[in-house]
Amino acid sequence: MYSYDVVEWGQPLQRREHATPVPTGTQVLLKLKFCGVCHSDVHIRDGYFDLGGGKKFHMNERGMKPPVTLGHEPFGTVLAAGPDAGTVPLGQDRLVFPWTGCGTCARCQQGQDNHCMQPRYVGIHSPGAYADHVLIPHPRYLIDASGIDPAWAATLSCSGLTTYSAVKQLGAIPPAETVAVIGAGGLGLATITALRALGHERIIVLDIDPGKLDAAKAAGALAVVDSRASDAVDQVTRRAGGLLFGVVDLVGSADTASLALSLLRKGGKLVLLGLFGGEIPMSTVVMVQRALTIMGSNVGTPAELRELVALAQTGKLKPLPLERRPLADVSRTLDQLKAGTLSAGRVVLQID
Repeated sequence: MYSYDVVEWGQPLQRREHATPVPTGTQVLLKLKFCGVCHSDVHIRDGYFDLGGGKKFHMNERGMKPPVTLGHEPFGTVLAAGPDAGTVPLGQDRLVFPWTGCGTCARCQQGQDNHCMQPRYVGIHSPGAYADHVLIPHPRYLIDASGIDPAWAATLSCSGLTTYSAVKQLGAIPPAETVAVIGAGGLGLATITALRALGHERIIVLDIDPGKLDAAKAAGALAVVDSRASDAVDQVTRRAGGLLFGVVDLVGSADTASLALSLLRKGGKLVLLGLFGGEIPMSTVVMVQRALTIMGSNVGTPAELRELVALAQTGKLKPLPLERRPLADVSRTLDQLKAGTLSAGRVVLQID
């Protein structure tokens, strides 16, 4: 098999050839067809996440040492399985839930693999899908996404799932209430489609890129606002008719989180997804007096991914704009994601 690997942090990925793995135990081997390119891989390729305040979390602290194979939005054909895997859909295409846990702890037993304290995430803790084959620890992580575009299906396992789970963190949104989405890239569009699939239409999107704001409007946003405008808060509250029920921040900088907090009504909720990095000062008294909720949302559960795929199969979840590229273009794509020069939508790598 071959893969495109991080051989040195911060440098372009390199093509490497090595033995195709043989599944053992409950493992399943897939021949890959597609893999989405996620912005978090920009940070992982650089070797660290910026935590704000001059602090960084280095990937070698997570046990990652080059060479490593990234890519956590796999879609492919089931080729083989280990002797303990049980019934496996050999020869059939499957989407992969990549946020795999240890399989035995209380969180995993409750179906919350993404909250496992000993994770085995595909493309992070185990070799990922910037390759032509990938090994998955158990067939329970295979999801039938038949009936939808397989390239789009690949993106559902991370950007789709992450935004869908975040929207569910907001809870039931009354029809008259408004939600803001900060960031109108691929994740922003996925958040809009998730909100609309769940029946919510009062969505205001903020970004600094006019082209991305146009794409958000086309995807169903009620209104769009330049987040750099000096009167951005006034523009949002004027369009919403007041302060907001909730904000989903897909950037995660100090500026965007502070902007989000200024948009919330009493009892409002801020859901943080973005990994740009930063810190915000927050009065504990204000938190109590305004009854605010601030929560981080980290990907989602296998059950939520199945729910999301079902919404796509029924047509309630609408496809995002996609650009297909060959796997060899992975470094160029990561460079463009880092520079913010990709057009709206998602890039999916097509694997021969």
